[in-house]
Amino acid sequence: MPADKQKPNPVEPRTRSRRFAPLGIIFGLLGLLLFIYFVRSAGVGEILNGIQRLGVGFLLILAISSLRYIARAWAWTRCVEAPYRLPFRNAFAARIMGDALGNIIPFLSVAVSEPSKGVFVKDKVPLMVGLPALAIENIFYALSVALFIFFGTTTLLLSFTLPKALRYASIGTVCVTLVIVPLIYLLIRKQARFISGTLGFLARRSVAPKFMTRIKPRAQTLEERVYGFYERNQRRFLSIFALDLCFHLAGVLEIYTTLSFISPVAPTLTQAFILESVNRIINVAFKFVPLRAGVDEGGTGQVSKVLGIGRDIGVTLAIVRKGRDIFWSAIGVALIWRRGLSLRNLSEEAATDLSQPVAASE
Repeated sequence: MPADKQKPNPVEPRTRSRRFAPLGIIFGLLGLLLFIYFVRSAGVGEILNGIQRLGVGFLLILAISSLRYIARAWAWTRCVEAPYRLPFRNAFAARIMGDALGNIIPFLSVAVSEPSKGVFVKDKVPLMVGLPALAIENIFYALSVALFIFFGTTTLLLSFTLPKALRYASIGTVCVTLVIVPLIYLLIRKQARFISGTLGFLARRSVAPKFMTRIKPRAQTLEERVYGFYERNQRRFLSIFALDLCFHLAGVLEIYTTLSFISPVAPTLTQAFILESVNRIINVAFKFVPLRAGVDEGGTGQVSKVLGIGRDIGVTLAIVRKGRDIFWSAIGVALIWRRGLSLRNLSEEAATDLSQPVAASE
């Protein structure tokens, strides 16, 4: 029987999830220990006072944070080509559910939460229409993140005197972004078959060869749709990129608003801009840590001290951000439960759908 006609084995994704589960637990425990350490270092009393000053302002924070989901969901709908159409409401709900899944299963967040978003909307658009559109939006988002981090880190380097370790880390971050942006551009420009090529390479090296061979046709279809969109819809690029930039602007506004409540010193937009760029770095570098526990408090606290805001305010800011993430994760879990889906089996469903043969209608 040909490889692409074989029935998917549901045990494979389950086995991989269980294999990585101990790592998720380890990183979760380390994050918790770091969280406790940084909270105690900043002062529990000061943090509680800051949270108390925020009060009902937390509702405003939640309202502003919703703009981030709105921006990226809208950008996703802009990446779906005719004759298909992805309703905004479904894209919005799928983003919330997928991100909730990523927070619950952090070590597998990229492998699970992103494909799951396509699974959540497959009743509206075929999986191999929704997923390529999502991949396209993620490419624009990655470019916006790299540029945002570059300008935020550059502003930090040029505007403040930094400790040696933070200065070297900032310089390294700038150098990395200077490599990433042109690399992404070249991959798209040359239409490099990066995903299918990597899967083929892993299969030849006996890394889950059956699974890699089975999923490769899907990867090739995804690449064809992504590069086809690049050739046919260049007029949409500006609007998609602008929406992803709105995601970051909403983040700056959220931090500025939070600091306005919890900080005894009036914040500036420059401080909020730098702190949001640091938040992006932490999210990218420590995606595998549940809710970025500990690393967010440590990184935000350190940079807040450099900015003259105070470490305790920075740690409080990170905790408020966790409260926001927990709120949206709870909404996502409720939406998943309402649809009668199982968190335990979602990753298996995504892997199974991806390994099915590509239908001619798709």
